[in-house]
Amino acid sequence: MTTIAPDTTNAARLPDDLARAVADPNAYADIDALHEKLKLIRRDHPFARSDLPDYAPFWVASKFDDIQSIARQNDLFLSGLGALTTRQMAATMSASGQGFRSVVGMNAPDHVKYRLLTQAWLAPKNIRKLEDSMRVLARRYVDRMAEAGGEIDFVRDVAVHYPLLVVMAILGVPAEDEPMMLRLTQEYFGNSDAEMARRGAMTPEEVQAGLKETLAEVMAYFRAITEDRRHRPADDLASVIANGRIDGELLPEIDSLGYYITIAFAGHDTTSSSTAGGMWALAERPDQLAKVKADPSLIPNLVEESIRWTTPVQQFVRVAARDAEVRGQTVRKGEQVVLCFPSGNRDEAAFEDPFAFRVDRQTNKHVAFGYGPHQCLGMHLARMEMAIFYEELLPRLKSVELAGTPRRTITNFVGGPKTLPLRYELA
Repeated sequence: MTTIAPDTTNAARLPDDLARAVADPNAYADIDALHEKLKLIRRDHPFARSDLPDYAPFWVASKFDDIQSIARQNDLFLSGLGALTTRQMAATMSASGQGFRSVVGMNAPDHVKYRLLTQAWLAPKNIRKLEDSMRVLARRYVDRMAEAGGEIDFVRDVAVHYPLLVVMAILGVPAEDEPMMLRLTQEYFGNSDAEMARRGAMTPEEVQAGLKETLAEVMAYFRAITEDRRHRPADDLASVIANGRIDGELLPEIDSLGYYITIAFAGHDTTSSSTAGGMWALAERPDQLAKVKADPSLIPNLVEESIRWTTPVQQFVRVAARDAEVRGQTVRKGEQVVLCFPSGNRDEAAFEDPFAFRVDRQTNKHVAFGYGPHQCLGMHLARMEMAIFYEELLPRLKSVELAGTPRRTITNFVGGPKTLPLRYELA
């Protein structure tokens, strides 16, 4: 049987250097340089196709409106691939298997069924009961900043710990397991970064072997949690997952593992990145710090601006279920479309002065939580965590500045600052 390749002669082409900026995990370590290239993509190639030799062909959706439109059409543009990977890495992953299935990557009819398992638990009216315990944790880390004597690495000493402990409390897993959970999260999302990957080495085979080892450790840990909660259910999310039923049946292990990973890993890593990104921005902009300190009612605006500014989920890949048209271009069935969230969140057509960090930005309907049916389940929790932390920190924070050069994680998927040296004065 002869396979006829789709006719792409009239497709808008994305220059290789710009395509590589979207695809290459290393590009996200230099966020300012990346945004300069994304600016060019939005201006000259708003929806265009890449044919990089080491990647399967992919389209890049760089404009805010296009990202929203594609994301809401979940029956036309299917989820399931996460972030872009090279052909070699994709082949390695396919051969070894991932070992779990996440609600983030599901499509109809499973997606809605699985999402409903935890949707009510994570609704605003339910998570308000967590406010007092969150505030105790936030205050503890502000006190640690005071005890540190005015200089810390905000990521390593504060940002990665506070949201993780909140998520662990919600899941109902022991707080003393926090160092292990932090290590596993960093190994999972930082698998393209030699400083964070399990094995340090970066060949596709070694990266995948490290990921398999990490997932095996996670699977063993949460298998024990599941067994415990089925015998001794509690008022926590682990019990919801362990005892949840789809079509009358308990979740298969690959699905329960995927749920645990989504909540335990993505649920805290994105919040820690956004909090660190906000502190980085404030350290460089004393006028914005002064503005929000003078008017604490701006804290919700600061939270949204921190999330927009950092955009910790950097891309999701969708696959066309059938031929589709976007911005006058034909996307063929089976082709990949990258939702480039950092680009959408700096789109000049969607945001006034998008390259300014403004704590008083009033209209901030960013796409950092995704959009449409797959919009982040934990977004209300993330906002609440960040607001409480800022409420505890800002009244005591007299000044803050960078004490060195921050560095970002090498990843094209979920990431943000991995070091943030700060010098500050606290009351």
